[in-house]
Amino acid sequence: MTSEQTLTKETISAAFMELQDRICQALEKADGTGTFREDAWQRPGGGGGRSRTLTEGTIIEKGGVGFSAVHGEATEATLRALNITNSPAEAPPTFYATGVSIVLHPRNPLVPIIHMNVRYFEMSTGHNWFGGGIDLTPHYVLADDARWFHQSLKTVCDRHSADYYPKFKPWADDYFYIPHRQETRGVGGIFFDYLKPEHAAHKADLFAFVLDIGNSFAPIYTHFMQQNYQLPFGEREKNWQLLRRGRYVEFNLVWDRGTRFGLETNGRTESILMSMPPQANWIYDFNPEPGSREEETLLLLRKGVAWV
Repeated sequence: MTSEQTLTKETISAAFMELQDRICQALEKADGTGTFREDAWQRPGGGGGRSRTLTEGTIIEKGGVGFSAVHGEATEATLRALNITNSPAEAPPTFYATGVSIVLHPRNPLVPIIHMNVRYFEMSTGHNWFGGGIDLTPHYVLADDARWFHQSLKTVCDRHSADYYPKFKPWADDYFYIPHRQETRGVGGIFFDYLKPEHAAHKADLFAFVLDIGNSFAPIYTHFMQQNYQLPFGEREKNWQLLRRGRYVEFNLVWDRGTRFGLETNGRTESILMSMPPQANWIYDFNPEPGSREEETLLLLRKGVAWV
């Protein structure tokens, strides 16, 4: 599948569909009672996808695992975002974008929120690249969990290049950052974009890395599901969870490039916004008690923490 003859946008999409299947099966098994509902959709401008949502599970309160493969004419806004110049005399370029995107919101505040995205983008201009990332957003930052998570990602990265984790970890710190709050969304992870293949063999190598990241998702998150979902919590922790979910909403709606791209290209709104939590809260000028676990968490929501 990764040879020069077979690695096309269609085979990449097919591999992403299989990845979606594997992840959904693993999450259903780990949750125990929750099952995914599939909503197949078509994009009026071209292409479509499969949005799968799980609600009211034993561990997962709401989760989405989406696959899409969309194509069509690139808008001016899209070209500007990609720094691609198109002459008015030329026909508008077309694009093809495919990938898998996941956000899971757990019931227990001691189980973290997680996000993953792996994607491929191709244009009729000849530009093509891979992107993606995986990051963890604990409601309460548990140092051992953060270290385990980052070590797991580093292990995957190191299988492909010793340069990847040192490069992609700070990239995630910068990307998953809420400027108006001056805090990171969570404990970060890795983020990469515009990984452009130099030749066919390099494209195969990049795709192997992207798939490896995708395949790491289920083992990583099911570890947290099983380890943390029975930890005790009360009303205080649930209230804090709702506030942290509010921060998640702020990032996704204000700063996330994927959300903007989906809306600008007339993507399916329900699928774009399935990352939203089932409930969230905002309290005016909230400040946690000095020395509390909530304050300790806020102090760790910053860039540059060396977890490994």
